[in-house]
This record gives sequence, structure tokens and C-alpha cells, in this order.
Amino acid sequence: MTPTNERTVRTTARVLSAPIDVLSWGDAIGRIQHWGDAHESRYVCITNVHSVVTAGQDAVFGRVVREADMATPDGAPVAWMLRKLGFAGQDRINGPDLMLKYCEAAAQRGEAIYLFGGAPETLEKLQAVLRTRFPGLVIAGAHSPPFRALTDEEDADIVSDINASGAGTVWVSLGCPKQEKWMAAHRGRINAVMIGVGAAFDYHAGTIQRAPLWMQRNGLEWLHRLASEPGRLWKRYLVTNTLFVLGAIRQLVFSRG
Repeated sequence: MTPTNERTVRTTARVLSAPIDVLSWGDAIGRIQHWGDAHESRYVCITNVHSVVTAGQDAVFGRVVREADMATPDGAPVAWMLRKLGFAGQDRINGPDLMLKYCEAAAQRGEAIYLFGGAPETLEKLQAVLRTRFPGLVIAGAHSPPFRALTDEEDADIVSDINASGAGTVWVSLGCPKQEKWMAAHRGRINAVMIGVGAAFDYHAGTIQRAPLWMQRNGLEWLHRLASEPGRLWKRYLVTNTLFVLGAIRQLVFSRG
């Protein structure tokens, strides 16, 4: 089902080149629930420093973020920028916590969810963890796609399976920017809200250790991930963080001018 003509009242602010939603946890969960109940085909980007910088470098990805139905401020620096731009008290709305908060609410409401992405063993562990943590949670389906590009027939089968499941939300864990581009390509085809949550599946399944709470609360979760996977993530964090800081300084200086 395509989105209705009723428009959600949004407040967004530009962080570098990316429009980010100004919203609370209740706003984020409430919007997704509203769309999910109506089986509207929408997608949500969880937008961290890497996403913001990539949106300015990759024209296709930049359009995906700009056209998202919601782009939450993930990453402490992104939420900090919104606060510096005049939106005091803006929380960091990150993927792993949004997923858990939503699953808790979905279990209470009897709403079905669908899990898409991750390795097969990760999905198996994740489903067991979620059902134990949230008794009554309806996991209507789960699919681990291959790392290669899907054929048209395989893609059609996945769309059919998700729509037949009756799920109101699809939690997507393919990594950035792949998951965002996948969601944008399937808006209008999948009758549910798609939320790209990155490494959340691995965190909640226990296959990757998440940063301690004190690091999360102090904006240092990126440092924990970098220390855990330096060979894969050094460029993402060191280069993109530097570009973000330079871009943020430039934006704040010009905005004051």
C-alpha cells in the first residue's frame, strides 16, 4: 500500500547536506506504529555521521536520505548538531535501541514484525533472543539474503513473502548504504514500514559486542566499534569523522554569519 495523502507533520534540519528529523523517541515510535498499522509503504533511515558524510559524496545515497519518510539522528555528533542548530534536548535516536523499544511495544499490541538481513545463524539467534525478551512478540518472517545481487525472481519472491506475512514493519540489517538503497528501491512494493538498523541484528543476537553504556552515553560507541574491527572500519570512522567535524564547523560558522 502506498502512503496515504495525509502528511505527517515533520520538522527537519539540515546537518551538512542531509535533512534530519527533529523528534523524540515517542514521536519516532508513534509514526512507525501509525504507518505500520495502515501497512503503508515507507522507509526510515537511521542517520549517523557516516550516513551524513556519505549523503554528500554519493548522489544516489544523498537522494535516498532526502526522500526518506523519516531520518533519525543516530550518532551523538548528529544529535549534537541539531541541538547546536536550536533544537535543545534532541536525543540520539539510534537503530539498536529503536528496534528494542519498538519490539516491546509491538509485543504488547500484537503487531507482527519481519526481519530481513544478517547471516542465517544470526537470524536464528536473534529470533530466540527477541521471543525470550518480549513474550508474545509475533515474528511473522525472517530472511537472510545472499551477499550477491538478487535475481528479479528472487527479489519478487522476497517481496511476496514479506507482504503475505502481514507484518507492519520490516527491520532491515544489510549495512549502510546497501540497506538504505534497498529500502528506497522497494518503497511502493513492500506493504510495510522498512527501518534500516545496521548492526542491530548482530548486537541483539550477541554475535558482536556492543559498546558499554558509558561509551554510548558519551558519544564513544564509534571508538568501541573501531577498536573491535580496525581493519574494516578505520576509514569509515577516522576519515568520515574528520570530514564531519570540518563540515559541521563550516556549517555552524556560516549559520551564525
